Amino acid sequence: MAVLTREAETRILNLLLAEGLVDPTLANNAQNSAADGSPMLDKLIEEHAITSDMVSHATAVIIGVPYIELKNIMIDQEILMKIPYETQARFMVIPLGEKDGMLNIAMSDVTNVQATDYISNLINQPVRVWMSSERGIKEMLEKNHGDFSGVKEAVKDTNEEVAEKAQSADVKTIVQDSPISKALTTILSYAVKTKSSDIHIEPLEDSLIIRCRIDGVLRKIMDLPKIVAPALVSRIKILANLKIDEHRIPQDGQFTVLVEDKEVDLRIATSPVTWGEQVVIRLLDKKGVSMDIHKMGMAGHALRDVLSGIEKPNGMILTSGPTGSGKSTTLYALIQEIKSEEINIVTLEDPVEYKMDGINQIQVNVDAGLTFASGLRSILRQDPDVVMVGEIRDGETAQLAVQAALTGHLVFSTLHTNSAAGILPRLLDMGIEPFLLASTLNVVIGQRLVRRVTEKRDLYKSSEIETESINSIVGDLLPKTKEEVDKISEDLGYPGLPVRNNNFYMLAKGRDTKETPGGYTGRAGLYETIVVDEDIQKMITNHSTAAEIMRLAREKGTITMRQDGILKVLAGVTSIEEVNRVASDIS
Repeated sequence: MAVLTREAETRILNLLLAEGLVDPTLANNAQNSAADGSPMLDKLIEEHAITSDMVSHATAVIIGVPYIELKNIMIDQEILMKIPYETQARFMVIPLGEKDGMLNIAMSDVTNVQATDYISNLINQPVRVWMSSERGIKEMLEKNHGDFSGVKEAVKDTNEEVAEKAQSADVKTIVQDSPISKALTTILSYAVKTKSSDIHIEPLEDSLIIRCRIDGVLRKIMDLPKIVAPALVSRIKILANLKIDEHRIPQDGQFTVLVEDKEVDLRIATSPVTWGEQVVIRLLDKKGVSMDIHKMGMAGHALRDVLSGIEKPNGMILTSGPTGSGKSTTLYALIQEIKSEEINIVTLEDPVEYKMDGINQIQVNVDAGLTFASGLRSILRQDPDVVMVGEIRDGETAQLAVQAALTGHLVFSTLHTNSAAGILPRLLDMGIEPFLLASTLNVVIGQRLVRRVTEKRDLYKSSEIETESINSIVGDLLPKTKEEVDKISEDLGYPGLPVRNNNFYMLAKGRDTKETPGGYTGRAGLYETIVVDEDIQKMITNHSTAAEIMRLAREKGTITMRQDGILKVLAGVTSIEEVNRVASDIS
């Protein structure tokens, strides 16, 4: 914001007084203390009598410039790329959007005519200026802005000639000498800043789109000309030590980078598609994931069942769910819970996603003959107390895991099934004898991930349909009277649950901002657990279906994932839309 004259300060202060936004006594004191010529508005801001946003808004009113509050504004990434990041930071300017051939921009100093002329000439487009606070613009730059100037430079400099050479044997030299490296670093930096789990680089007929999976949902962040695709894909292949001249078959690789002062492991998967090669990059932030089972969303019956299961010296604890549902993270959290110097923990993973001190982690290497099955045989000769197998993919691995549990080991692993009960028939299909399965399983877990409603939220009354849905799913679990609230809330693990109501419930809805798209930030787990007691063991030996086993488990107190989700909705953790999105197939 520009330095204000005493006359301008007085006009702003008078406007704030007229609107009742500042205490007259404090205003008078500020005027008296500023008799030596020091800025009186700064004095009021220091004393928290007014804010810098109020000064900016009042200034805009006085000089007749429209004012915009950036806090709740969503700006398309392509619009942000209209002005280079360095220029935005230099002039405290944010591009807002285009209308009638003009680019609307927000500035903290709208009197800087030279800056607006410079920006207009730079982008070769007329601009319309809005005023915003310096604080708001800084927050937009620091928190919500992806600097894709490196990508734009790569697009500019990667011409037809380079694109043709990128297909040749000299590609390594080309990509190292081009701005593609900076472009890739910029994309990775944005993904880390937004806590993305994956980056998708996808070729179309005439363009290349970049999408990031943030809190489990894919969002497009930019379109690039198709011409940059060969160089960008080749650069990634070089870093991942893949064959750069192989475009016909899928390839997998990995490498580690330092981005935003964080060490991030990257898992690379390339595959040929109709319009070129697709690349998916999975980001594994070594320090950005909570390994505390108590903070991941597991509560009540599920938490008690799991903690009881890991206290046993032997047996199997299995977790299930679709890809990306947090199964591996759950296993890491359980290992963190039992880890000590007194026990030997050995893991067999593909890949080793998070490196943990105090445990022995083995990376599967199929090309070298180290599979889950062969690795598990080797592990059992290393005197382990606890064994973690990243995934049970075949009957041989399942047989070995069961044998390990029978011979006194505590075994953790995952399977791909839709529910906890689905684990049991799945293992029977793999050839495990029912009596062995019944005697080795401690507890089975089903899980999904939902987005958390942000702290900046509003409350609203549930609709008739929402109320009916809540009552049909968890109505029998909710307290019937106020006297039951504390006991039932503690038992279910969600404090302050409401009394059952046929009219409405107060639910939370997050505020949709650039920092929290859709009103969500972060994720929490939905869980269901089945303790394999004598009754469940009998059902396993009788080859009961998953539905029959779940029916008995619910009679014994199991909370299903869908019920757990609705309880989290009532506790303000997530929304009904999220629960329906990830658990609509669970009864």
